[in-house]
Amino acid sequence: MTSPTTEYAPSSRIGLYERIRQIGLWEGAFDSTISPGSSVSIITGTEAKLEDKIQKRLAQNREAARKSRMRKKAYVQQLETERLKLAQLELELERARQHGLLNATAAAHMGAYGTVNSGVSAFDMEYGHWVDVQEAKISELKNGVQSGTSDAELRLMVESILSHYCDLFRMKREAARFDAFYVVSGMWRTSVERFFLWIGGFRPSELITVVRPHLGPLREDQVTSIDSLRHSCAQAEEALSQGMDKLQQTLAQSLAFLASAAGSYTSQTAEALDKLESLESFVHQADHLREQTLIQMSRILTTHQAAKGLIAFGDYFHRLRALSALWTARCPREME
Repeated sequence: MTSPTTEYAPSSRIGLYERIRQIGLWEGAFDSTISPGSSVSIITGTEAKLEDKIQKRLAQNREAARKSRMRKKAYVQQLETERLKLAQLELELERARQHGLLNATAAAHMGAYGTVNSGVSAFDMEYGHWVDVQEAKISELKNGVQSGTSDAELRLMVESILSHYCDLFRMKREAARFDAFYVVSGMWRTSVERFFLWIGGFRPSELITVVRPHLGPLREDQVTSIDSLRHSCAQAEEALSQGMDKLQQTLAQSLAFLASAAGSYTSQTAEALDKLESLESFVHQADHLREQTLIQMSRILTTHQAAKGLIAFGDYFHRLRALSALWTARCPREME
């Protein structure tokens, strides 16, 4: 009986067959689990996650930069606040020194004449308070301009500062009734302010010169009006200065005549005193010119321009007072 013949394939052929069969099984598995577009969706999802991560990192960087800028701004503001506090302390020290000097002068006068001018003492205290309020108003106006306050609110601030200047002129009129020489001498101001003094205050033309560079672009009619106002101020200042010079000359002549006159001392003294009383009128006229210059400038300019002008003028006098405080507090120079 013949048994069937069994044929065996070579091992190399079996290995090849198994590899081909295995590849076929892999392809079937991939075909059953992965759709044709799945590879694209996997790549797209990965890119989206990466993009989200980048955006989050950029957002974190922007937030960190914003916080850094805020910290820097807060630090600069703190330094500025400390600087202003130091300047304020220096001004208060200067006022205290001046007040002590005025008290010493008043005591000396009291020893010589037995009286102290209460009107002058009251003005000295009122002026110190006036300066404090003025600096607060200027600071408020400055904040209003920087924060974009409406024209209506800025106008109220501007009018409040103008009214405050009018209060100063009223205070000076009252003080001049007691002692016009005290007002004209400027003993109630700091030493550097006295260097620029004109008949007990600032020159109106000086006001225009100081604020002009800070006003920004001006219309042609504004330029013409400001130039005309400055010319009028200069003419009025010259007339008042000539009147002061004439008063000094006539008073000097009267005193010289008193020294040589015989038997008419009382009448000549009364005449000299009458001439001195006109000094009060010069103070009133000079302050009136200052007041009108402030008012006319506010009418020529827009609300924002007027606000910038008042800020510049207030800062100008603040720097004068600060310079005076530094000058007073300087170390004495060594003797050579």
